[in-house]
Amino acid sequence: MFLTNSWYVAGWDDEVTRTPRQIEVLGEKIVVFRKQDGQPAALEDACPHRKLPLSMGRVIGDNLECGYHGMTFDCSGGCVRVPGQGRIPPSASVRSFPVESRWGLVWIWMGDPALADPADIFVVEHYDDPEWGINRGEPIDIDCNYLLVTDNLLDPSHVAWVHQSSFGSAACEEEPLNVDVADDGVTVWRWMLDVEPAPFYAKLLTFEGKCDRKQHYEVRYPALALIKAIFSPAGTGGEDKALHEQSFIMDSYNFMTPVNDKQTRYYWFQLRNVRPGCEETSKYMSASVKSAFEEDRVILNAVQKGLDTAARPPVDIAIDAGGNRFRKRLERLIEQEQSAISTAAE
Repeated sequence: MFLTNSWYVAGWDDEVTRTPRQIEVLGEKIVVFRKQDGQPAALEDACPHRKLPLSMGRVIGDNLECGYHGMTFDCSGGCVRVPGQGRIPPSASVRSFPVESRWGLVWIWMGDPALADPADIFVVEHYDDPEWGINRGEPIDIDCNYLLVTDNLLDPSHVAWVHQSSFGSAACEEEPLNVDVADDGVTVWRWMLDVEPAPFYAKLLTFEGKCDRKQHYEVRYPALALIKAIFSPAGTGGEDKALHEQSFIMDSYNFMTPVNDKQTRYYWFQLRNVRPGCEETSKYMSASVKSAFEEDRVILNAVQKGLDTAARPPVDIAIDAGGNRFRKRLERLIEQEQSAISTAAE
């Protein structure tokens, strides 16, 4: 069901503090907190004694004390204290998870710790570039399987109907999509030439009139996405052309954390190449994007319910090509991972 040997978002940096907090990732309850040096830590959220969540305990130094009987665990998951006895039972330990802070987020590795390489964390271009502005919003909780969200992100056409007042326009209805498949994910993209700018973007452009618009939806395994929007004055855009000096670029980063098989937590932020220090622009973008994502949330929640109660299987159409290719490759990756785990256990 899930690819475990991968980095997932555990939370925004400011969500992980010295107070232990429970999260759920891939169906596993995990407690996250910060050590004295500010680095994050993550442990299985169940004391081995009576399975009380360790998130109900307290952080002491770099250790986590259970709130029931005081058993204490270090950041490696080893038990370092059992009140009332000197001998610590060999099985008195909890699983620990590799965690890293990057791009204002805390990332967690859910698989084999020996394979966790921070260099594999999704790269965010222009994150600290003073020439680019940034905006973000609160995580969005969606009551659907994460693959329905990756389907949605690999389907730019849906904006014509779901986001008519923000991202969509009539040009998004018929223009065919290109699908590129790589080892790390799938990208769908298209240029729409000499079209009216969509309502959300019109307020951000530095030129007037019609535009050439590129939609670039790139989703990497297992559930990480870069959505790039490019708007150039009409007649200046197109593949293999240098970008016009007035081109507007928005890079939208979308990180889906599967909570379990029916719930997804969606982390997002945008980087833009205009008005980098303008707080008003950032607020406008965050509010507008949040509103559009709420439209997605309503649709995806309903799609999950529809699939759960359907009498017949869904029918695929042309716009599903990117999502279907993504799912097939991810399914093979999960099968390969599970096969390797089974072989190692024999």
